[in-house]
Amino acid sequence: MDTTEIMVTIGGLVLAVLFVWYFFFSERQTAAAVSSSGGVQEVAVTVKGGYSPAVIEVERGKPVQLSFYRDEENSCSEELLMPDFSVRRDLPAFKTTLVELLPQQAGTFEFTCGMGMLRGRLVVK
Repeated sequence: MDTTEIMVTIGGLVLAVLFVWYFFFSERQTAAAVSSSGGVQEVAVTVKGGYSPAVIEVERGKPVQLSFYRDEENSCSEELLMPDFSVRRDLPAFKTTLVELLPQQAGTFEFTCGMGMLRGRLVVK
């Protein structure tokens, strides 16, 4: 290998490490649900290249309403999957989609896009 090939290989490895860190290990924005006067925990989530906030904290045994606003047309974000709650929703571009659930047990539950590239967590306390 000559110097150019070594530099390209090192650059590719650095980019791969940064990609893995960003999608799997970077710090995510966290939001605690706000309870409405009716006792429903509400959180607004923006979908644009990821979920913001990506970590949502809620209380166990209280109804939760998540408002997903998809602020893009990227095909990866057109579907929401929450397998632990049997939720599968289409997210139309530039519209808000409501997801209502009642978490019965404490724990951390993942949600993703249909392709598994965008990831978020619902933390039930």
